[in-house]
Amino acid sequence: MGAAAQFSKERVFRGFLFWFCFWGLLSLTCAGRLSVSKQNLEVHKHLNRLNKPAVKSIQSPDGDIIDCVHISKQPAFDHPFLKDHKIQMKPSYSPESLFDENKVSEKPKERVNPITQLWHQNGVCSEGTIPVRRTKKEDVLRASSVKRYGRKKHRSVPLPRSADPDLINQSGHQHAIAYVEGGKFYGAKATINVWEPKVQNSNEFSLSQLWILGGSFGQDLNSIEAGWQVSPDLYGDNNTRLFTYWTSDAYQATGCYNLLCSGFIQINSQIAMGASISPVSGFHNPQYDISITIWKDPKEGHWWMQFGDGYVLGYWPSFLFSYLADSASIVEWGGEVVNMEEDGHHTTTQMGSGQFPDEGFTKASYFRNIQVVDSSNNLKEPKGLNTFTEKSNCYDVEVGKNDDWGHYFYYGGPGRNPNCQ
Repeated sequence: MGAAAQFSKERVFRGFLFWFCFWGLLSLTCAGRLSVSKQNLEVHKHLNRLNKPAVKSIQSPDGDIIDCVHISKQPAFDHPFLKDHKIQMKPSYSPESLFDENKVSEKPKERVNPITQLWHQNGVCSEGTIPVRRTKKEDVLRASSVKRYGRKKHRSVPLPRSADPDLINQSGHQHAIAYVEGGKFYGAKATINVWEPKVQNSNEFSLSQLWILGGSFGQDLNSIEAGWQVSPDLYGDNNTRLFTYWTSDAYQATGCYNLLCSGFIQINSQIAMGASISPVSGFHNPQYDISITIWKDPKEGHWWMQFGDGYVLGYWPSFLFSYLADSASIVEWGGEVVNMEEDGHHTTTQMGSGQFPDEGFTKASYFRNIQVVDSSNNLKEPKGLNTFTEKSNCYDVEVGKNDDWGHYFYYGGPGRNPNCQ
């Protein structure tokens, strides 16, 4: 073969190689763009499902937008079982107590050190609407997938000592709780002081809540949860926020935070799920606390939630649950953090105030006036209160009882310290 022919053949081959690579890169680029485009479409459709048309919108000082949505247009009614549901505007029964301050009232009472939400500074929603924190594109994109947005990543219920020891080392979740088990419970109540714990990594969180539980700790756990949390991954900031959660299958496919899926039916126009709480307690400074009551309406069977002395927020319809359609078998109160063990070290994410329980009032975080609801719909002191923590050198819990606070406990801790590495 002559040199000219060889040169010509090499030019053809190089040309073919160039175009092959060009079209290959182009197809990769196109595939990438198609993938991004598909994701954007999924996100856009999800935002349309969550963000219902608003009667008016309120800009919160913390950057949130609160949409006042007509009560009949809220996300709950996307559920196929709720298409013809008639909203129950108040519970048929509320838990009875020996003390008037524990009774559910229809109008908010004045209280010392009142808790508000930041968005209240710029407006209120009118009767007949509910406040819904608007979900933004960046909120959804922080999640591992559109489907997982608003859901807990792992099973994160603290296990009582009676549970299978092999289940106790849950992936990254640590707790300091008090709990009761072994009976039938129809609700619970507690007053929790509110802090703003420091969270080390954006994919960690710190929360304080109560759990109403039924079923086993395997695949069929039913859970209703409410409290306050700091979760940069979910909200995009480090603010302390009111939250709720529910699941009927151990966090696998059902349930979500707040109103991020169909389920919880809100009736209250004043309190927004997932909105920032203000003010918060300070070290050696005034203490601010919130009361949360969750109970089962003995007539309709729905699980109701009240915030504070008079804000009845709404209810979880009984059909959402299997075990909780009857009653709860365990009630838990306390704190939880996620410990990602970055670089092999325990996280510095704080639980509660970030102080250990022995620091006491104005320093440590507390739950007070802990009660359960019995089968007669009465609020009672819990019998046989136990405690549980995976690593007491990192986060601990100490229970007590007195005339003012009834059954109470201090809990929390700093995470990483000389005794917690």
